[in-house]
Amino acid sequence: MGRHFTAFLLLIPSLALSAGMSLEDISRLSWVTDVAVAPDGAHIAYIQRVPRRPFEDPDGEAWAELRVVSGDRGPRRFVRGDVTVEKLRWSADGKGIFFLATRGPKPPSGEQYNALYAIPVDGGEAFELCSLPDTNIAGYTLHPDGRRVALFATPAKADKQKKLEEHGFNAQVYEEDVRNRQLYLADIGEDSACEPQPIPVDGSVVAADFSPSGDRILLAVAPTSLVDDRYMQTRMRVIDGEGSLLARIDNLGKLGKAMWSPDGRRIAFIGVNDFNDPREGRLKVADARTGAFREVTPNLDGHVVDLEWLNSEQLGAVIHFGVESEYWRVDIETGRRSVLVGQGDRVIRQISRSANGDQVAAIADAANHPREVFAVTPAGLDRLTDSNPWLADRELGRQTTVDYRAADGLDLQGLLIWPVDYEESRSYPLVIFVHGGPESHRSDGWLTTYSQPTQVMAANGYFSFVPNYRGSTGRGVEFSKLDQHGYARPEFDDIVDGKDHLVSLGLVDPKRVGITGGSYGGFATAWSATALSQHYAAGVMFVGISNQISKFGTTDIPNEMHAVHARAWPWEDWQWFLERSPIYHVESARTPLLIMHGDSDPRVHPSQSLEMYRYLKSVDQAPVRLVLYPGEKHGNRKAAAQYDYSRRMVRWMDHYLTGPGGEPPPHEIDYEGQLPEDSEE
Repeated sequence: MGRHFTAFLLLIPSLALSAGMSLEDISRLSWVTDVAVAPDGAHIAYIQRVPRRPFEDPDGEAWAELRVVSGDRGPRRFVRGDVTVEKLRWSADGKGIFFLATRGPKPPSGEQYNALYAIPVDGGEAFELCSLPDTNIAGYTLHPDGRRVALFATPAKADKQKKLEEHGFNAQVYEEDVRNRQLYLADIGEDSACEPQPIPVDGSVVAADFSPSGDRILLAVAPTSLVDDRYMQTRMRVIDGEGSLLARIDNLGKLGKAMWSPDGRRIAFIGVNDFNDPREGRLKVADARTGAFREVTPNLDGHVVDLEWLNSEQLGAVIHFGVESEYWRVDIETGRRSVLVGQGDRVIRQISRSANGDQVAAIADAANHPREVFAVTPAGLDRLTDSNPWLADRELGRQTTVDYRAADGLDLQGLLIWPVDYEESRSYPLVIFVHGGPESHRSDGWLTTYSQPTQVMAANGYFSFVPNYRGSTGRGVEFSKLDQHGYARPEFDDIVDGKDHLVSLGLVDPKRVGITGGSYGGFATAWSATALSQHYAAGVMFVGISNQISKFGTTDIPNEMHAVHARAWPWEDWQWFLERSPIYHVESARTPLLIMHGDSDPRVHPSQSLEMYRYLKSVDQAPVRLVLYPGEKHGNRKAAAQYDYSRRMVRWMDHYLTGPGGEPPPHEIDYEGQLPEDSEE
């Protein structure tokens, strides 16, 4: 960790604070999503997500640009504009950066596919190295000699199938009409025409990685390309260049990152404790020849979120503990560890290390900024980028950790964002933001997003509370299993206990509490608006669950639901599944509920929101509204849908927590003055 990168962007003069954050500010937030350090440590490449501006740019997902920071030189935009860059890799000699990208305007056919590109780090345009006909490259790994690449992708439809579809024969056979991702090898050296050749693999390729010597490939393979199989049945295999199986690593359950040791003798990976472990988070090492593996840090009371080999005997690992993070050096033989970066005011999400060991870079965020690039130094984290310098001109609500105890004595944590104008002796309205999963957690970093606008609520005079209820990650396997076969209770009682704790401190007005969340957080919201309705004055349910029986029958992850959530099949206890469904408690509903959902969601089918709406509408004891977003799936991706969601969510909370209440606000959103034609007038 010797090479020093100057934190040049932090020398910006401080600006006078002008105001708190607005919803328009959220729509312009930029953030870092991937980082890769050059082999010699001289450069750090990263991906910058650049949002599209509602009403100004063509609608769509945020763009992803390739940028590079070098020594004391500021970030340079290598690939920019209307582009989506992903999966960065450096050439072995450090002279070029490889990446996947979808570039340029769509062709007349409307179908646009990505390709493998390279760009020289010392200047020059990016150029295409390899592509596959009529399909996207899902991932790739570079051979150490720099002249070959292994790609994996879903093969294109056969010509016969295309011709049939042209004549209207486009019937789909559900979960059978699927194509597994295949592995391809191709030459990409000078004067080589990239002609990918398929390599036989039994199953669907999820990830691939050449060994340091280039004679073997580590594969992560699922039985099929179905999401459920990828989640629960992905296993590791070592093959040679012809596809012959050399070793099997029969890991159980969910699988995270895996990578070769520098000497090629071992494979480190992030695995699970057992098949029913809800989330990968255990640090394990396998023998690359025999496939035998063991856990390096047993009984860890946190979750591993990233790893890198420091040398062939030691690993660098990012561990999340509750709402904090640490970066460790771990000896793979003894399990001894030393803390390289301890808990502090930033949360580390990802690391990347140079081949020579001189430089480690990290992606990290804090309560006052989204994810940025940092250099890891002996003194800690040295910030290298500032994606949103305008945030210095925003007054943010302070963020603190809340420790409280559930009714059954379990110790819990959450995060509290305070009103910007907070005054002692006053009680404030509260909005609770419930994370999904539930095998997830919120850390003490940047929390504000389009569906969780905590700093906007702070600017508007609200407290925001983000609880890590039982079943959350970050506190070890045992804690993450506490809600298994425990849908809704006691996990959502934990949220009420957190709310009551804040009320007891005199901070929150108990009559002005709202709740919202997406996915499993949407389930929590639906449950809170029915079975726990007496506690909440408003709710906003996003891609949430209303009926556990029909949810099982319409989701793309039924086996995952059984293995790590319900721990029972519906036919084994119909009544339990029914009683743990919000619709079962609809007669208790008194909470005004806004329901929002993407109409193409495969995870939580939009029928879950339709059921919730119809039941509440029929009982007619509280206001209810349903908003569907065409083309959106499990969460909104496009700029317009995200902005519209934010506007509707905040307006609903304002109306029922600080406004007149009663009948819902108008179903339209007033965008007057924001449309381009309005400004032209």
